[in-house]
Amino acid sequence: MARKTATMDPGPGAPAGAVPGLERLPAGPALFVGRRAELAALRAAAARPASGRCPVLVLAGRPGSGRTVLAARFARTVAADYPDGVLFVRLSAPDGGRVPPARAARLLLEQLDPRTAVPLPGAGEDGRDEPGCVALREALAGLRVLLVLDDVRDAGQVWPLLADEPGCLVLATTAGPLTGIEDIDPVILGGLDRQASGELLGDLVGGTRISCDPVGGADLAEACASRPAALRLMAGWLRGNPKIAVTEAARELNRVVGEETTVAAASAEPAAGAVPKDKEKEKEKKGEARQEPDRAQRKGEGAGKPGAGKPAPGKPVLGKAAAQGRVGESTAGAGAGAGATVAPGAAATAGAAAAVTGTAGDPAAWVKPGPEPAEPVPVPDNDPLLGAFTLVYRGLPAAQARMLRTLTLAPAQTADPRTASALVGCPVPDAAATLAALAERELLGEEAPAADGTQRYRVPGRLYPRLVRLREQEDRPTETELARARLLERLVRLTESARALLDPAPGPGPEPLPAPLRLRSAAHAREWLLGERELLLGAVADAIGQGDLDGSAGRLVTALLRTLPLTGAAAPTDLYRLHELVLTVAERNGRPRRASAALLNLGDLQAAAGRWDPAAARYRAALEHARRADDEPLCARALESAANCHRALGDSVRAADWYGRALGLRQALGDHAAEARLLARVAEAHTAQRRFDEADREYRAALAVLRRLGDERGREAVGAALADLRERVDAGW
Repeated sequence: MARKTATMDPGPGAPAGAVPGLERLPAGPALFVGRRAELAALRAAAARPASGRCPVLVLAGRPGSGRTVLAARFARTVAADYPDGVLFVRLSAPDGGRVPPARAARLLLEQLDPRTAVPLPGAGEDGRDEPGCVALREALAGLRVLLVLDDVRDAGQVWPLLADEPGCLVLATTAGPLTGIEDIDPVILGGLDRQASGELLGDLVGGTRISCDPVGGADLAEACASRPAALRLMAGWLRGNPKIAVTEAARELNRVVGEETTVAAASAEPAAGAVPKDKEKEKEKKGEARQEPDRAQRKGEGAGKPGAGKPAPGKPVLGKAAAQGRVGESTAGAGAGAGATVAPGAAATAGAAAAVTGTAGDPAAWVKPGPEPAEPVPVPDNDPLLGAFTLVYRGLPAAQARMLRTLTLAPAQTADPRTASALVGCPVPDAAATLAALAERELLGEEAPAADGTQRYRVPGRLYPRLVRLREQEDRPTETELARARLLERLVRLTESARALLDPAPGPGPEPLPAPLRLRSAAHAREWLLGERELLLGAVADAIGQGDLDGSAGRLVTALLRTLPLTGAAAPTDLYRLHELVLTVAERNGRPRRASAALLNLGDLQAAAGRWDPAAARYRAALEHARRADDEPLCARALESAANCHRALGDSVRAADWYGRALGLRQALGDHAAEARLLARVAEAHTAQRRFDEADREYRAALAVLRRLGDERGREAVGAALADLRERVDAGW
């Protein structure tokens, strides 16, 4: 049949490939239909003048409404207007975890310039004063950059990233309202219009099944609330069931949604007398919250009637920030059929049209006091999206269903054939074929390929909670733990093989990996490490967070600490995260010596960044752990490092005290080289306090130790310092 896909005209200016960063955007489905009104609304909002800060566009929609796909589509068309690049970051994990703005800022900084020095994290990960957020805003000064912030949970994730640069543009997608940021007009996504829904089903199902049964196609679109994700799932189900009529597919979907509603209602009713009254009241409140989608659906069914208050087709309404309280009603609170209540082709927003202009002056004026970090917007059990998923899942072969469930264990729920094969314990080619089959059924999203061209996939956040529930129901806990252990061991072997390529050592290397897993060269190893760095760090953090695979997680941390510096691009922030994880495991397992070593490494990274107060705090904590371990060399190291911090801060009294305590330990240990070094440091501290006689004495003692050691270079340096001191004293200093 002839394809009638609605595509958007390419943007003016440079070709898409000329703008750096477009490859970071999610690939999205090859077929894109409808959304012309929403795209026009975004274009109009982006074209309005801004002052004081970069303008912010908000694209709000329920899970499965296609907000990420639309954001990527819009970004590609306006990218030519932002020649300094396109940056992309997700601010929520599929499991609903909230990405703090500090981490997002560091990821964006690395995208902006991989060679930039990303600052270490501060005491907190929120707020405009966090070092990473400050560095990002400074780096964006004078640039024209498009920042795409996907799946934002709350305004507190956005406003620390807003540059004082009106030439940039921020596009944020969210499932709920972003209350707290001034002067933004949310564009709210409902369902597709009837024509776009029919075109999408027709092109995805193929043949003449939709064109020959337009009534059935309309019924199916209505059953899916015209939401793209549900339509795509049902199209995949129809392709796998070529003998089922389209009308029957709509009836089957409605039946499954009804079953889900019944099950959800039954599970929400507590057993009589089994729940205390206070808990019962709490559950009743939660039940009322779950029933809101049903009420909205009933209202939507009434509103869907002619003249029942829905906007005119093709006329999107632009809303001011004051209307954002109603955004939640249109997104998080909408029922299963809510998408059908939005005017065909319209971008439904609340409020009157107004210009999106930044507020000049104090950046604090841009943001209202916001609420606590928001919870993720759930997908109700009676949502047609989950009904469509249930139909597709029931028809999956056992191997594909198991793979889909197990991918919820992957770091950031993102996997390639290497990691997927480890999770399910199958050969890499089989894993690649299974991943491709799941993506073809619209059950996985395709991510940008890895640096070596390996295809990567991601579990959609809208399906993640249901898949976790299925995994807990169908897979034994031992199977889940074994899958996680296999993944960690696979990552350890890959990291160690990368290290062997980057730093070949004489003698036998690590056991070679199977051919499909093998890294071919040092360049390939470096690309793999840098491309998968965030996922590797995420795998370690997940394992240590659960606390049941500390051995495997510890081996991966050790391998990464040895290998990442060999790439020549290991950021101190990565090493800092790894040492923090080592500290967590050491303290949990009662290993004070290892905890002390981790704290010393953390202090060294802070000191190298010139952050002397946090470094001193780390060194003092390391000293306490070293004392518990009765490890005198570690105590001496912590004392000397803390003294260096006091010296850098100009506190010569404390510096002399801590150097003196370290000196006593080194003398007791018989470490004469360290003794000479510390004697010279004590002399310098005395000099700063104008205690010249004590300084002269310590310098002479250091010279005596160096003479016994035969260290001529050391004697020259200390002798020169002593001569300079005496010359200054003689001159009346």
